[in-house]
Amino acid sequence: MDSHDSQVVSPEDISMQQRGGQGESVEESISDIRQKLSRIEANQMELSKALAKKKGFSLTFEEEENPERGNWSGKFDFFLSCLGYAVGLGNVWRFPYLCYKNGGGAFFIPYCIFLFFCGMPIFCLELSLGQFCSSGPLSCWEFAPLFRGVGVGMVIVSGLVGIYYNIIIAWSFWYLFTSFTSKLPWSECGSWSTELCRERLTPVNSTCNNDLNLRIDNGTGINGTCWLDTNGTRTLYGIYDAEAATAAGYSARPASNEYLNYVGLQDRLGSIGNMGPLRWDMSLCLLLGWIVVFASLSKGIKSSGKVVYFTAIFPYVVLIILLIRGLTLPGYEKGIDFYLKPDLSRLQDSTVWKDAAVQIFFSLSASWGGLITLASYNRFKTDTVRDAMLVSICNCATSVFAGFVVFSFLGYLATLLNTEVTNVVDSGVALAFIVYPQAVTSLPVSPLWAILFFVMLITLGLDSQFTLIETVVTAVQDKWPRTRRYKTLLILGISVVFFFIGLSMCTPGGPQLLTIFDDYSGGWNIMVIAILECVSICYVYGVKRFCDDIEAMTGPIVAGCIPWFIFKWWWIICWCAFTPGLVAVTMVFSWVKFSPSSYGGNVLPDWAQVIGWLLTFSVLASIVVVSGIAVWQSRGNLRALVQPTRYWGPALVKFRQEVADAGYAPGFVVDPWTEDNIEDPSNPHHKYDEDKGYQNSQFEHDEATKM
Repeated sequence: MDSHDSQVVSPEDISMQQRGGQGESVEESISDIRQKLSRIEANQMELSKALAKKKGFSLTFEEEENPERGNWSGKFDFFLSCLGYAVGLGNVWRFPYLCYKNGGGAFFIPYCIFLFFCGMPIFCLELSLGQFCSSGPLSCWEFAPLFRGVGVGMVIVSGLVGIYYNIIIAWSFWYLFTSFTSKLPWSECGSWSTELCRERLTPVNSTCNNDLNLRIDNGTGINGTCWLDTNGTRTLYGIYDAEAATAAGYSARPASNEYLNYVGLQDRLGSIGNMGPLRWDMSLCLLLGWIVVFASLSKGIKSSGKVVYFTAIFPYVVLIILLIRGLTLPGYEKGIDFYLKPDLSRLQDSTVWKDAAVQIFFSLSASWGGLITLASYNRFKTDTVRDAMLVSICNCATSVFAGFVVFSFLGYLATLLNTEVTNVVDSGVALAFIVYPQAVTSLPVSPLWAILFFVMLITLGLDSQFTLIETVVTAVQDKWPRTRRYKTLLILGISVVFFFIGLSMCTPGGPQLLTIFDDYSGGWNIMVIAILECVSICYVYGVKRFCDDIEAMTGPIVAGCIPWFIFKWWWIICWCAFTPGLVAVTMVFSWVKFSPSSYGGNVLPDWAQVIGWLLTFSVLASIVVVSGIAVWQSRGNLRALVQPTRYWGPALVKFRQEVADAGYAPGFVVDPWTEDNIEDPSNPHHKYDEDKGYQNSQFEHDEATKM
């Protein structure tokens, strides 16, 4: 008997052989199934094209590369979503005011400089990062796990902004519904107005028209006002010296201002210290806003990608209509001249440059995580450099164009009130809900112009809101992939939670609370995130490798005609030096010029400022805490925290193989999920070993293969 015949086979050996055979059988079965599905899809595609050709029309398909995660139906869906996300309310109600404040046309100079050196580079970085790894802001940090906290901070910012942003949309809905009338309710002073409402005041002179029933003071001294004495009770009758009266606290107010304070927002009936009762009408408008958001996102990017065809394009239609109407109004040239007249001496003021940097940075919505989210649903071969440049330029052009619309109406309003443009110009809520509503009251068919304006505000807000909520949803799905099958319920749950939190702002004191959220949720913390993004890409991951990643997606030619091997040096200089440097200088300057939050010219109480600082530090603390946990879990293997994990790279194996064949990087793993027998490639539990810490870096895998 031969020796090998006499060997005893142990049960353990049999079990191992069975497991090995079963493993090979499972892998072969999965491979066969994938091949069959690919053939079926290809056959279906060819059949559809053949049927279309037979009917006499052409049919173009964009195949879904990543069926599990989903892709945009077309490139234009992505472009409009990015444009709608970037172009928001600030383009209409903040940029024109900054031009007026900072030298008119001269403000365009620092604005364009910061666009090309700061805004556009961050925009391109985030789009490229999200598209290359097909991951949202919470899971795109496999290139350097130490920075995962930055993604958490992005998601928190998007969540905080999403809570109060829908409140502004609710205000717009409320005003829209009140505009469906034959006469706008704020066109004259109603029973809700105070004695300071302009239409209730009577023209008087310095002698109070020599009327024996009028008094030149109210018992506290002469202050440019006349008072009607009725049985010893004095009420304001008229103002003859506006400057003196304003100094004494008696400033005539347009009916639209009174309407906002006592009917629209009712902010004069409450405060952040006395919130007042919950308003059922505004609560219903907020509910409507969340219903629209939920319905638009319920089917993921497939539904939101179609909704943006209306919400992203309609504002431009309205702006064009309003501009044409504005240029036919008397006095429009006064407003346009005020908007464009350059004051180059203002460029010597550092505040002008700070305002330009802040406006560019926040108008593009950079470092909120939304751009990474939108790009993560792109097809791998999309030209992100082209899209980044095009969306950035369109965003800034929209701001400039909106300025012409706003100032044409402001010039008309100034002419109507026989005053200067400086006395009617304003920004933010005041421009949207006081100045413009007041201007349209004197136009023929004024409700029509009001309806158009508020629909435009709603569509501008919804585009940004869609991406804010999609960012939170995508982060949850990427972290816990099994929730993808329950996406509709997930969106519903987030919408319900945010709705109930937002109810606190549907009170008379709500606008002041919203101001705290607005000032502190996306302020300095966003700038910190932007700097960390540049540092992680340029000095940890490697800017050269990142440029190679971009070339793998775009090819050697970007934007249709520009060689990437030349153009990339511009982006490298910006990412490594100009962009983080300018953001850091802007952040420091904001600290030096810091002023606490105020509402209506009054500084909000200290305890309210503390709430705001807690919102800011909640973002910064999440970055530090998550990074600290990663360091603790590394068990001293800190090098692995700044090395790409073996899961870093394109989401699909075919593109991983493509970059590997091009000599991508040493130790790059083409198919880490098959090697580990992991069915879900985005499952985070397979990326950390409880006993050994992070052991899956590409560096360590490369070293292991050499042994």
